[in-house]
Amino acid sequence: MSSIPNRRKPIPGPARPANPPTLSSSGSAPPATGPTVVVDRSESGLRELVALREIVHAFLTADKPEEVYQFALDRVSPLVGACTACVYLIEEGSELMRLAAVYGWPLRFARFLGDMRVRIGFGPSGQAARDQQMVEVPDVFADEALEDWQEVASELGFQSFVALPLQTAEAVLGTVTFYFATANSIGDDTRHLMRTVADQMAATSEKARLIQDLQKANAALKSSNNQLERQYMDVLEARRMKDEFLANISHELRTPLTAVVGYISLMEEGIAGPVSEEQQRTLEQVKGASEHLLALITDLLELTALKRGLVELDITEFDPREPLREAIAAAKGRRENVELEVVEPDDPPQMKSDRHTVVRAVTTLLDNAYKFTHDGKIRVLLSIHGEHAAFTIEDTGVGIPAEAHRMIFDEFRQVDGSTTRGYGGSGLGLSLARRLARLVHGDISLTSTPGVGSTFRFDLPLRIRS
Repeated sequence: MSSIPNRRKPIPGPARPANPPTLSSSGSAPPATGPTVVVDRSESGLRELVALREIVHAFLTADKPEEVYQFALDRVSPLVGACTACVYLIEEGSELMRLAAVYGWPLRFARFLGDMRVRIGFGPSGQAARDQQMVEVPDVFADEALEDWQEVASELGFQSFVALPLQTAEAVLGTVTFYFATANSIGDDTRHLMRTVADQMAATSEKARLIQDLQKANAALKSSNNQLERQYMDVLEARRMKDEFLANISHELRTPLTAVVGYISLMEEGIAGPVSEEQQRTLEQVKGASEHLLALITDLLELTALKRGLVELDITEFDPREPLREAIAAAKGRRENVELEVVEPDDPPQMKSDRHTVVRAVTTLLDNAYKFTHDGKIRVLLSIHGEHAAFTIEDTGVGIPAEAHRMIFDEFRQVDGSTTRGYGGSGLGLSLARRLARLVHGDISLTSTPGVGSTFRFDLPLRIRS
């Protein structure tokens, strides 16, 4: 047998027992299979169908790919008339094959089975794997070249055997060897059946392996998804805590800062006593810086409220030219050499929306245009398109590169994010403007060319449906 090392002079073995105890898939003695059944050719098709059915049953029963071999071996070996059988599988990255499944082996070999190895190319099983073809020995005792096998044959109770490669389209997985109690007992029908069995065992085991790999991949994917979900929840919680912190700290800063601005105004008016011209200029600078800081805190509070869904719409009807005019009056920072052109329709339809939100969004877009336009022209246009209105702000400023178009709507982001950037600001303006626009069911789009200028278009429904 291919799993027993060759010996030059075999030691005579004991007489072959009539019904030796054997090993099945569970390692215990199975029911006796009886003598070899001689099947005529008319039954060969039925035997093949039964064999295939048993292999399919093994596939459905097995939890692991290697169990397919054991279950199939237990059920198919009696169909081909084998008294003993075994399956060897090639160890990955090795020239050795290990014993993976047995049928009908004596119990006394049980403790040795896990250690048995066959080298590819050696012995009938190794030759079948190497040459990828069936190797048949009709009579072990009639061939002097197989003298080393005769003792093993006597111990296991066989006289002939057939080794077949377990082969798929991609590779040879190992071999299956069937041992028979009599010599020259293998007919053409049995050979064909064994070839079919070997091919189906290999294909079925490969499918079982692929299914197991898929199950492992699915399990790994599920674990990864669970981990990502936990991380996502952690991110949401971190964002919630950040927004809550910003809201709290902004509120706490806004209250005393408002008082500071108020006291500065009182000092400017001379209520606390006379103020010199130099002191007046200093107070103006302090007041300007305080108001700038107060505006930033107000933006933070408003942005946080928008993100947390705490802002409620106040829907009213109004002339769409009114929020445009209010925004122009409220926007700050236009340079003296920058021309402002306003284009609006003569008799537009009434708008039904949140007037304050529209004013804030347009004001923020104007502030942004003023900030980045040193000279040239800013054009503000109100247009009506069916059931939609559009506020468009065109400037001849520095422009924005295409790769930064989406980034500039992120919080605390600017095109130049370095500490030495040429333009100040917190990077909240455009993020706040887009959230305000979406609050009234609109959005802001951008087209821009560096060195030429930018166009921001605020589209929104003319009437928000209640």
